[in-house]
Amino acid sequence: MPGEPGSLEDLYPALRQFMAAIEKAAGTRELCELASVHVRALCGFDRALVYQFDKGWNGTVVAEDRNEVLPSYLDLRFPESDIPAQARELYRRNRVRLIADSNYQRVPLQRSAALAADAAPTDLSLATLRSVSPVHLQYMRNMGTGASMSVSLLNEGRLWGLVSCHNQQPRRVPYHVRTACEFIGQILSLQIALKERALAVEERVARRATLVKLLGRMAGTEDFMAALGRDPHSLLALAGASGAAIVHRGDCVLLGQCPSKQQVLGLAHWLTQENTTPELYATDQLSQQWPEAAACTDVASGVLAVAISQLHDSYLMWFRPEVVRTVRWGGDPRKTPEPGQALSPRMSFEAWKETVHQRSLPWEAEDRDAALEMRTAIVDIVLRKAEEMAELNEQLLRSNKELEAFSYSVSHDLRAPFRHIVGYSELLSSSADDRLTDTEKRFLATIVESAKSAGTLVDDLLSFSQMGRSTLGRARVDMRALAEDVRQSLVMEYRGRQITWTLPPLPAVHADPTMLRLVWQNLLSNAVKFTREREDAVIEVGHERTESEDVFFVRDNGCGFDMRYVDKLFGVFQRLHHVEEFEGTGIGLANVRRIIGRHGGRTWAEGRLGQGATLYFTLPLIPGDGP
Repeated sequence: MPGEPGSLEDLYPALRQFMAAIEKAAGTRELCELASVHVRALCGFDRALVYQFDKGWNGTVVAEDRNEVLPSYLDLRFPESDIPAQARELYRRNRVRLIADSNYQRVPLQRSAALAADAAPTDLSLATLRSVSPVHLQYMRNMGTGASMSVSLLNEGRLWGLVSCHNQQPRRVPYHVRTACEFIGQILSLQIALKERALAVEERVARRATLVKLLGRMAGTEDFMAALGRDPHSLLALAGASGAAIVHRGDCVLLGQCPSKQQVLGLAHWLTQENTTPELYATDQLSQQWPEAAACTDVASGVLAVAISQLHDSYLMWFRPEVVRTVRWGGDPRKTPEPGQALSPRMSFEAWKETVHQRSLPWEAEDRDAALEMRTAIVDIVLRKAEEMAELNEQLLRSNKELEAFSYSVSHDLRAPFRHIVGYSELLSSSADDRLTDTEKRFLATIVESAKSAGTLVDDLLSFSQMGRSTLGRARVDMRALAEDVRQSLVMEYRGRQITWTLPPLPAVHADPTMLRLVWQNLLSNAVKFTREREDAVIEVGHERTESEDVFFVRDNGCGFDMRYVDKLFGVFQRLHHVEEFEGTGIGLANVRRIIGRHGGRTWAEGRLGQGATLYFTLPLIPGDGP
């Protein structure tokens, strides 16, 4: 009748009014509010609400229009079990469902005798008069509703939500009204899809611009960590985070609000050990999976991480802080049937509040996609750098081999000429001694001394080149006996001097005996040489053992050196003292470093100018090494 809700003569103006209103709607929420008002005006129910599903199929009432007969459900959440998967599939297929009276009596559908015994049941999914589950009817009565109607909202074929109408008393809805409500549902579905798609495109464009900006920064440098660190705002905006961390090869850069460096490194190690999807990890409840995160929920309740290396604990991480919020459920969501218990509807729909702690805002698909794109860019940079380093290493290896071959050839070929110079100069000096003037004798002595120095340099060069070419012949070496033997060989060098030696017991090692003799020869002869100006020289040999290596040292109270130049100490032809003060070729310690390096050890030095020096070398522990 004219004037009744949903009368035929008012139908077109109502729909036209709805179409005009939604054109001005700013967002999804406003669209849903308009739909609830217009649907209730058409069907005359006591309450019309729009119900949106989340990713876990829990539902939230996002819009509502009602009179005072039924209570408000606005902003209440309802658990997934209220509308199970089978019911959701039915809503997806059948856009409008009406239950005019929750107390109706079901009428059974009689099976025709003409049907085969194994014939499939008749599919009534799209039938208006299809009966519903008794559990659902009881659910309605528990809600205090005598009639209900639902209009499905779909987004790209997926159930997005429902327009759900309730009436305290039974209510029948004419076909033309149901059709109009279905039309509103379709228009609303299209508008929601358009709004969400437009928002997604806008966000995607913004993220793309941010990503391009970051990629531009990284393209101009090999150090991607430094490049990202120079623009923290863009890196955080890329994933909508409040903090970020870059972990690579044991180093860690923190940007924004982050856990401590120690906590971030611990998280990286845990991700490497526990994460089953190594490329990407995302959670809004980190403390549930990694208990140590309970100490930093204020900055890292949620984490999004992508791996940027398969060999190291290397990650790019984003953090979101804890968002403490109160969720209002339509009844206690924890009261679900136990396994084996008969299915029954909830009795109470009173608002039940749950305070959620240690959770951040969830990471959306767009956040994950942006993180993976950034990962791809960084991995490309790291791989390119690794390829360049491999090529440089190959070139360096080739150059080193060529240089060693050259130095070996040159030094080998030069030994004979220098020996000839020394030999013939000495013969000339002895055979013509009575005919040479003092000046001529001095010239010959200078020739001999210079040729001997050059010969020593050539011998050292030859030894240095051989250290890189010869094969390691490991054997058990008594380090105490070897060091003592070398000390005895140096007696002639310090004859007449007062030197206090300390040479305690040293462990045996597995190494090349010939090479280690050269190490002790260089270190002990250096100590003797650089304590020359001390009346009471002190030279100490010592040893310490760690979990992984033996550490040996030679300490003296000689002239020492300036620590500013310590990096030059083990270099080829590098001298920290003038040759007029202390003789030498500048190759001895370079030989020490090469020998120890070939054994897998380390070398370093400590000293103070005028107060002595300590030179260290290590050898990795090998099973069977002595105590």
